[in-house]
Amino acid sequence: MREIDLLLREFSNTSMKDLNSNDISIFDEVLDYDDQKLYDYIFKNVSLGKEEHEIFINKYLKTFSKQGNF
Repeated sequence: MREIDLLLREFSNTSMKDLNSNDISIFDEVLDYDDQKLYDYIFKNVSLGKEEHEIFINKYLKTFSKQGNF
């Protein structure tokens, strides 16, 4: 899904340097999700079923997209 690809690429290019090793590990796990599942969580709030991933997405990716970076 193009929207998710653009969001993840832009986040990777601009914000990876600010992540600690644990956050990078979680981000790597988040990348394993199907694009539709990520889209549904980020834009429709459909649970992923893994709180750690949802916390990461809320903290970094949702905030990143709301700041106009995506």
